[in-house]
Amino acid sequence: MRMATELHISAVLDKQVINPAGKIIGKLWDVAVAPGKVLPVVTGLLLKCGHRIVAVPWQKVVLFNPRVVSVAGAIADLPSFEAGPDTILVRRDVLDKQIVDMNGAKVVRVNDIKLSPYDDTLCLFSVDIGFRGLLRRLGYERFWSLLQKDIASREIGWQFVNPLGINASGLTLSKARDQMADMHPSDIAEIISNLHRDSIEGLLKTLDHEVAGEAIHELEPELRTQVINQLDVEHVTDILEEMSPDEAADVLGDLPEEQAQELLGMLDKEEADEIQELMEHEEDTAGALMNSEFISVSPVTTVAGALEEVRRQAAEIEAIFYVYILDADEQLIGVMSLRDLLISDPAMPVAELMTYQLKALEVSAEPEDVLALLAKYNLIAVPIIDEEGKMAGVVTIDDVIELFLPYALRRKRHPSSRTMMGTSVSN
Repeated sequence: MRMATELHISAVLDKQVINPAGKIIGKLWDVAVAPGKVLPVVTGLLLKCGHRIVAVPWQKVVLFNPRVVSVAGAIADLPSFEAGPDTILVRRDVLDKQIVDMNGAKVVRVNDIKLSPYDDTLCLFSVDIGFRGLLRRLGYERFWSLLQKDIASREIGWQFVNPLGINASGLTLSKARDQMADMHPSDIAEIISNLHRDSIEGLLKTLDHEVAGEAIHELEPELRTQVINQLDVEHVTDILEEMSPDEAADVLGDLPEEQAQELLGMLDKEEADEIQELMEHEEDTAGALMNSEFISVSPVTTVAGALEEVRRQAAEIEAIFYVYILDADEQLIGVMSLRDLLISDPAMPVAELMTYQLKALEVSAEPEDVLALLAKYNLIAVPIIDEEGKMAGVVTIDDVIELFLPYALRRKRHPSSRTMMGTSVSN
């Protein structure tokens, strides 16, 4: 088989297809692809022959270039196309669809697609998201170049693309998945905010549940609820299980009571009870802001033992700044920073090194009180105690900053939820 070094899909779609004798047998309707070792691989062509759409395996393609598309075999012998659940078609599932540009961390639309040979196969090599790709699709690229010499090309290699369609998401390469997982939750939240609602589930399915939970929590409450309502209950439960209790409480607190209780009922009982307790705190209190996960040790624990406890729990706790020292009745009696633990004698009991003059607030304290304490004593987190004086949780500085962040900045971080309902994206 002979083919061009590379070609854009716009140059061959709807092109007349001939047999080896030169007879026109139909038009190129679409191109089928499947995941490959490095890039998605073309597996066949779909031809429109009268009222039939027939499937041509790639092995029967004789010529495939912008000038000639030719296939071997009689049309009558070719099977009619039947779309299966795993069928991925370039025109149907990728062209004109939203994708995530992993380098730019933004949502864009595919205007054209470049196919290129690789390792004896034809692969989906890159996507064109720019004006040039749109002109090419419309057949005006050469005309426009006469009026304006330089037309900027905006192509993204497929390895830096995360497709958002349910079918095309099967083509997401491991590199793109890893890049998405490494994005800051706020960036992912902004991407979600700019998506059409039909694409959101596809995006979230490419993320592990912990990353998805962090991104959902970053959304504005109204949009967060819309996203939760789009997902099936099992998916939501899996995500909630990977969220910290305070973030899960924030998400569930925005839902109708019946729906929130249904989801809580599907979680582990101990975890559900912890989230439920956080949800019961009044709004605009330290209790509503706090995270109930923290590291604590007894006064007789050595520095080495405290550090071992940090290592043991580090994977399960979102942010660790201090180790709190509690007595047998869970009363808060002292604190040590991670820095103090790292520079202290490993054999020393923490009781001999901890800070006794501890600044703490009750669960009923107002957010302004938390902010004032953080600022006055230059703290990263404030311990919160319940009515009995027992350690209930911690409020970290990032939660307080987000609460008091000026409205204009919050709006800049989280675009209006109305954007998600539309279809426009920037090219």
